[in-house]
Amino acid sequence: MKKLLCILAALMLALSSLTLTASAASDDAKPKKGKGEVNVYNWGEYIAPGDDGGMDVLAEFEKQTGIKVNYTNFETNEELYNVLTNSNSSYDVIIPSDYMIARLREEGRLLKINYDNIPNYKNIDDRFKKGDYDPTGEYSVAFTWGFVAMVYNTTMVDGDELTGFKDLWNPKYENDVLMFNNSRDAMAIAMQLCDPPIDPGSPHFSEDDIRRATDKLVELKEGGSLKRYVMDQVFTEMEGDHAAMAAYYAGDIATMMDNNENLDYIIPEEGSNLFVDAMCIPDCCRNKENAEAFINFMCDSEVAAANAEYIYYGTPVKTALDLLDEDFTEFELLNPPDEFVDKCYTFTNLDDKTYAMMQENFIKACTGKASSASVGAVIAILGLVVVATLILFAFNIRRAVKNRGRINKL
Repeated sequence: MKKLLCILAALMLALSSLTLTASAASDDAKPKKGKGEVNVYNWGEYIAPGDDGGMDVLAEFEKQTGIKVNYTNFETNEELYNVLTNSNSSYDVIIPSDYMIARLREEGRLLKINYDNIPNYKNIDDRFKKGDYDPTGEYSVAFTWGFVAMVYNTTMVDGDELTGFKDLWNPKYENDVLMFNNSRDAMAIAMQLCDPPIDPGSPHFSEDDIRRATDKLVELKEGGSLKRYVMDQVFTEMEGDHAAMAAYYAGDIATMMDNNENLDYIIPEEGSNLFVDAMCIPDCCRNKENAEAFINFMCDSEVAAANAEYIYYGTPVKTALDLLDEDFTEFELLNPPDEFVDKCYTFTNLDDKTYAMMQENFIKACTGKASSASVGAVIAILGLVVVATLILFAFNIRRAVKNRGRINKL
C-alpha cells in the first residue's frame, strides 16, 4: 500500500511538472505583461487605428502588454532630426527613413537593440536586414518599404498623356501641381530631370549639382504649374479634388485612391526613390525594454498584416504576406515591377556641409529665387555689362572731344 501511494505521488508530481511546463511555454508565446509607457514618434497615417473594422494596433498593444502608448507624428525626416537634436523631447521608438537612420547612427544618436527581446525578428525578410543604412543590423528593425510615384485626378488630367515626373513641370497644369515639402525628395526629382541627369542616390553632391537641382525647382514655380509644397496636406488637396497631380509616396497614394474614386496613379518612367523606414531606439530613450516590446509586437505576423492592409505599404514581415489577399500582394503601388525597381535609387547619408547647402537652397527654391550660384553668375554678368557700358561711354566722350576739336579747327 505504501509503495502504491509512493507511485501515485510520483505520478502526481510528474503531471504537475508537465502542467507547469506547458503553461510556461504558452506564456512565452504571448507578449509579457509590462508596465509604464512607451513614447513612439512616427509618420502620419502610419499605424492602423481600427476605424475601418480592422485591428486598432496601439490599443491591441496596450491590451496585450499593459504598456501605455504615447503616440505622436512627424511629417519629414528633417523634422524628426530637428526635434531629436534641438529639443528636450524624449522618445523611445522612432521610425525614420534609411538615410536618416544612417545619419543618426553615425552621430551616435541611436542605441543598440537587444534582439533577445525581439523574438519576432525572425519574421523579417532577410533582404531587409543589414541595409546600407545599418550594415551591422544592430540599430534598426524594418517597418515598411515603398517608393515614390505620382497621383493624379482623372477629372483634371488625361492619364494617357502622363509618363513621369517631367509632367509636373508642364505649364498646362497651371497652379495645380503639388511637390514634396522636404529637400531630399524634391531635390531628387529635380536632379533626375536635369540635363544631364544627376544621380539622386549619390553619396556626394557638388555645389553645381545642388545649384542645377535648385534652378530646376525654381522653374517649377516660375513656370506656373506649382500650387504649393506639401507633406501630409497632400491628402486634403488630392482627396478634396483641389489639385491635379502630385509626386508622393506610393502607399499614401493608394490610401488617397481609396478615399476618392477620381484619383489614379502612374509609376514614373524615370524611376524613383526606393526607401525603407525602420524602427529605432534613440539615445534619449527612457523606456528601452518597453521600446523593444513595441518593436517585437509590430513584427508579429497578424499585427504586421493588419497594419500593412491599412497603410498600404510593403511589409518586410515575410510571414505577414501569407495573411494578405491578392489585391494587396499584386498591387503595383505595393509591389512594383522589377524593371521599375531596377531604375530606382536609395538615399545615402550626406555630410553636414552638403546637407546644409541642400536645405538652404531648397528654401530658396520654395521662394522662387534662383540658387546662390546662379545669382552670383547673374551679378557677375551685370557687372561686366556695367563695366562695358562705362568703357563705351568713356570712349564716346573721348571721341566726341576729338571730333569737337576737329570742328573747331574747321
